[in-house]
Formats: sequence, structure tokens, C-alpha cells
Amino acid sequence: QVELVESGGGLVQPGGSLKLSCATTVNILSLYNWGWYRQAPGKQRELVATMLTDGSTNYADSVKGRFTITRDNGEHTVYLQMDRLKPADTAVYYCYADLGYDRSLNYWGQGTQVSVSS
Repeated sequence: QVELVESGGGLVQPGGSLKLSCATTVNILSLYNWGWYRQAPGKQRELVATMLTDGSTNYADSVKGRFTITRDNGEHTVYLQMDRLKPADTAVYYCYADLGYDRSLNYWGQGTQVSVSS
């Protein structure tokens, strides 16, 4: 079965950086579409970054140029590098995956808290 476990969240000052990790039981990452979502208190869950099976990426306008999604098949891990963080980035961040050929088969991690504050 597919399991996703996020880590790497924490408290950082505005302008700082964090790198989130999504450790998986997936052997071949390119068989899946990957995404990072976030949810701030009182707000809907927001799609932040995606990587499709072909490696193409897309980002929400709010994070474009600051966040980067990558995958490392050798480490069985998907990452979200977050730079120049802002207080508005404060949220619980969730890793997501689905099969590229059957998106009804999808999986979520448990979430990791990112707090950006002085």
C-alpha cells in the first residue's frame, strides 16, 4: 500500500527557508502525480505545488518563484523547498499522490506544521 509521511516543518522567521519531506513507500515516483497542499486556520485547503508523472511542475501564484517541488527516487521522497517565507505561508502542509493512470487512487500524508513569525 502507499503511505506518505511528511516532516520538516517548524517555526521560521519571515524571509527564512524550510525544506519539507514526504517519505513514501512508492518505489517508482514517476508513476504518480505529486502535490503539496496547505491549510491555514479558518481557510480552505489550497493546492500549492504539483509535479506530474512527466516531471512537469506548477505552482500557486502566491508561492511561485519561492517554492520548488522535487522528487528523489533513490530516497523515495518528494520535497518542497520553501524560500523567502512569509507569515501568509503559515499552515499545515500535506503531501498528496495519485496514480497517473487512475486518479481515483489517491493518498494523503498526515501533515506538518509550518509557522512563519517574528
